[in-house]
Amino acid sequence: MDTYPLGPENGPLLVRTTRTGLGARAGHDLTIEVTRWHGEAVVDPEDPARSSVSVEVDATSFAVREGTGGVKPLSDADRRDIVRNIREKVLDTARHPVIAFRSSLVEGTAEAFRVEGDLTLAGVTRPVTIDALIADGRVRGSVTITQSRWGVKPYSALFGALRLSDEVGVWFDLALSPGA
Repeated sequence: MDTYPLGPENGPLLVRTTRTGLGARAGHDLTIEVTRWHGEAVVDPEDPARSSVSVEVDATSFAVREGTGGVKPLSDADRRDIVRNIREKVLDTARHPVIAFRSSLVEGTAEAFRVEGDLTLAGVTRPVTIDALIADGRVRGSVTITQSRWGVKPYSALFGALRLSDEVGVWFDLALSPGA
């Protein structure tokens, strides 16, 4: 069994949003990086069911890395406004500063596997399933989160004509290096 510390030094943890509504042309599909997070993966290659993963995210550490689409490019002021809206209107990070994931089941092979567990977001805990694979010393995976399942109302503007889709993607590509 090997233990791997996880964090930004291992690679990116990204959130990807898409836009919807009549005003969608005015907005941007966003790639947001989580800049402060930590976790641990315990991996048993002989028996993946004995493996586990835990991650804690500083919900105030989101940084807008890219915005595609829209009628104009994202400005630095737009990026600051988006981060402020995430903190204040979407995630209420003053009351819920941590997003956490704890696995309850790992199944599959050492190369391709699914991790089931509980995600706590905005103070609400719900089950999720993450699909992942390990290749070339890296673990890559993703999960789609339907914000409303956690009581999170997707951001909207222009009197609701522009809004983010309820589903957001979370994606990671991490180097694995054993801890002490």
